[in-house]
Amino acid sequence: MSHGWFITGTDTGVGKTVIACALARLLRQQGRKVGVFKPVATGCRLDMRLGWVNEDSEVLAHCADASEDLATICPVRYSGDLAPMVAAERSQRPIDWAAIDASWQRVRGGNEWVIVEGAGGLLVPIDRDTNMADLARRFDLPLVIVARPGLGTINHTLLTIEAARSRNLPIAAVVVNGYRPGSATLAEETNPEVISRLSGMKIPLIVPFDPLTDLRQGVIGESVLWPLREFVLASLNRPPEPGGRQGK
Repeated sequence: MSHGWFITGTDTGVGKTVIACALARLLRQQGRKVGVFKPVATGCRLDMRLGWVNEDSEVLAHCADASEDLATICPVRYSGDLAPMVAAERSQRPIDWAAIDASWQRVRGGNEWVIVEGAGGLLVPIDRDTNMADLARRFDLPLVIVARPGLGTINHTLLTIEAARSRNLPIAAVVVNGYRPGSATLAEETNPEVISRLSGMKIPLIVPFDPLTDLRQGVIGESVLWPLREFVLASLNRPPEPGGRQGK
């Protein structure tokens, strides 16, 4: 069984793709064969040759040096910035679970490590019966929770942790992404420690905003990579738990 993580967020727009790409890049730097997977995506653009294309999948494939094609990496794609369930209903194209399962088997079977990026947060609905938390369980991968640095993130992050724990989903790490040390507010300075104290988890990994990072160009700056490097190295040296889980 492949090792890996399911990347989720406390909200949309928190930088899940940046963190997923950084983790893929760091694993590749250690010589690991890395698969990336975006089971369902919305907000896709229409390409006259390729059909619906998800930009996150393109940059994930680039950072992982993935061998799979984009249709395998992201098997279910919709237009519109909507929850997958809503996009599926409005387009009258139900979620193709067979395509998701077939692509997952290909990605998982052909790589040592797999990074799965969800859409939005854990409770984002995929259809009436399934949400992103169910996908994390389906793939049997521990979570990396990506959070904002600013005011409100304590509530969002604790809610996400509580939702994960109530479903017995292991949490490998919490990452506070986009921290700006030169202009941080008091809330931003204190939020990581408060999240740690109230959740009983390690202090979140803090990834600063990096102006050199440009996903459109496939560039991940060192300021993003550096805080995650120790986490990746520790994960590589830690034997997997039964079921392929690496952390709680």
